[in-house]
Amino acid sequence: MTLPELCIARPVMTTLVMAALLAFGGLAYRELPVNDLPTVDFPTISVSASLPGASPETMAASVATPLEKQFSSIAGLDSMISSSSLGSTGITLQFGLERDLEAAALDVQSAISAASRSLPSNLPAPPTFRKVNPADSPVLLLALRSETLPLSKIDEYAQNVLAPRLSTISGVAQVNVYGSQKYAVRVRVDPVAMAARGLGFDEVRQAILAANSTLPTGSLDGAQQSFMVESSGQLTGAADFRPIIVATRDGAPVRLEDVATVSDGVENERVASWYNNTRAIILAVQRQPGTNTVEVVDAVRAVLPSVQAQLPAAI
Repeated sequence: MTLPELCIARPVMTTLVMAALLAFGGLAYRELPVNDLPTVDFPTISVSASLPGASPETMAASVATPLEKQFSSIAGLDSMISSSSLGSTGITLQFGLERDLEAAALDVQSAISAASRSLPSNLPAPPTFRKVNPADSPVLLLALRSETLPLSKIDEYAQNVLAPRLSTISGVAQVNVYGSQKYAVRVRVDPVAMAARGLGFDEVRQAILAANSTLPTGSLDGAQQSFMVESSGQLTGAADFRPIIVATRDGAPVRLEDVATVSDGVENERVASWYNNTRAIILAVQRQPGTNTVEVVDAVRAVLPSVQAQLPAAI
């Protein structure tokens, strides 16, 4: 008996089979991880470097130019866009579709290492790269806010707990923090008070650096025991900075609070973000080129409950 004959001979069975196919097909269709658009992402790598206080011209000449010379020799590089601003430089490298992103990342790392000898020696950290196109929009935005905790404390949890955990998820290229409110102690020097005591800005800077240092102390070795000596010179708040002795004038110490206003604050007071008219810290999740947007978002949502359990209840 052929299939058409069987369907004609058993109409009830045929109806039930078709109904089952339609029901399970509808359920399966809703679970398909389909992208909104076809995957046509170009392999793109973003390189960033920072030198606090340097002008855009200095960043372009001393940081961007040596890196660009090394990047220009990488095979398969289609375009290179460089942008320098106050204290930071960003270089976007776009490769051809035939270029493997992982292999390109290795070449970029080698180029950064080769250019390190030509970069300024006072860079706080070596240049870093991400396998992400900075022009792409985030695939997911997370807002963190609290009615009781200060924004600096929320930013600490966002930077140290949430962002690193989300960055380890497969397909996530990087997690940007918008409206960052990283805690910092702000020292506003009074030029009149400094001039009256014959002090310069360099003396204040050197005094702060010398008082706020963390160095290895060593150990004490005895005949039968050895002890590790632990001492921290790290200052944690404005109250710790105020008594710092900047210099000595006429036999009397000049403290930092005598020539400056020291207060608790944030690194950048000109950055802010809001969620529903409330100040918040925003995390922007960006995916790697070539990955499925739906799968990346689902993977991030799957780990959110475990991450949220590590946050204070007030956030």
